[in-house]
Amino acid sequence: MPEISRRLDFFTESIIRRMTRISNQYNAINLSQGFPDFEPPAEIIEALKKVADDGPHQYEITWGAQRFREALAKKQSKYMGVPIDADREIVVTCGSTEAMMVAMMTVCNPGDKVVVFSPFYENYVVDTILSGAEPIYVPLRPPSFEFDKLELEAAFKQKPKALILCNPSNPTGKVFTLEELEYIAYLAIKYDVFVIADEVYEHIVIKPHQHIYIASLPGMYERTLTCSSLSKTYSITGWRLGYVIAPDYIIDNARKVHDFLTVGAAAPLQAAALAGLEMPEAYYEDLKDLYTRKCGLFLKGLEEAGLKYTSPQGAYYVMVDISEFHKGSDIDFCDWLIKEVGVAAVPGSSFFKEDINSYIRFHFAKKEETLLAAIERLKTLREKAARGIY
Repeated sequence: MPEISRRLDFFTESIIRRMTRISNQYNAINLSQGFPDFEPPAEIIEALKKVADDGPHQYEITWGAQRFREALAKKQSKYMGVPIDADREIVVTCGSTEAMMVAMMTVCNPGDKVVVFSPFYENYVVDTILSGAEPIYVPLRPPSFEFDKLELEAAFKQKPKALILCNPSNPTGKVFTLEELEYIAYLAIKYDVFVIADEVYEHIVIKPHQHIYIASLPGMYERTLTCSSLSKTYSITGWRLGYVIAPDYIIDNARKVHDFLTVGAAAPLQAAALAGLEMPEAYYEDLKDLYTRKCGLFLKGLEEAGLKYTSPQGAYYVMVDISEFHKGSDIDFCDWLIKEVGVAAVPGSSFFKEDINSYIRFHFAKKEETLLAAIERLKTLREKAARGIY
């Protein structure tokens, strides 16, 4: 039989989605795959009900419904601090997953290099490989997950085509400081490199930290592809509505890629999601308050369970150090955690290029009662791990 594509040899199935399947199998509390167990805002649900009756139910313009793009441009212009043209600088995608793939395929040729911070969200390396490009890894060292300036410039000296920046970061919860972003911008301009910015957690920031859009820095809008989605901000991860924002010369080409990948995002969902994009500013402040409380509750529980963690500054993830419990495979540990403790996490090794097996990732985008139940189960981890049963 013909040979399957060799690109597939460089990655496996998603570890994150695997952990969800095992979690479901053992009826564990799923703190692995990052989706909420609470409902979206009532305004969005009511809008969806109306759209079910009134439509639209047929194709929209492939790069996004007019009203959706206009509402998105108005919102993002405000929060990003740059004027965005709804007709020329946006392409609406099927989630931020497609947005990142579109961005990569728009700017990268086969053989190009792409800078990827490690740890990284698992899709980034896959996107790079599927684009025919080659990743250059730059470590973000725990527990603060800061980069070394000399190491980063050494990566830029290899003449990459782009750098992928996840801010706030999945999996670490890091929010890049203005100083860090300015240095990345300095290198991007100096070496003439694109920045592909995954900012899907843009509105989920743990107070008092502040998120800064790299596209808002001087000279950066022209070379930044801002990728995001409505999934996390409005708790609608299943709707798969994302977008790329960039200058028109980039978007003209990104629309071509998107058109032949998926044709277009779901028309009725774009219409219903207008209720989210038109939310008042108070909604986003309340969202920060909500996740700041959830973070505090969960971290307090981890302390009560005697677990070591790195404090997140944004997104809704926390990295927990398991080195005192287990020295082997973190995948085996996470399997054991599901079966014996009843809580699902993601093995940290799936995020690191380095040979690091000492972290697992939990998420806290859950109802308070769900988090409290998970905490009670995690309080048994130390005792059960002492038995050495894996």
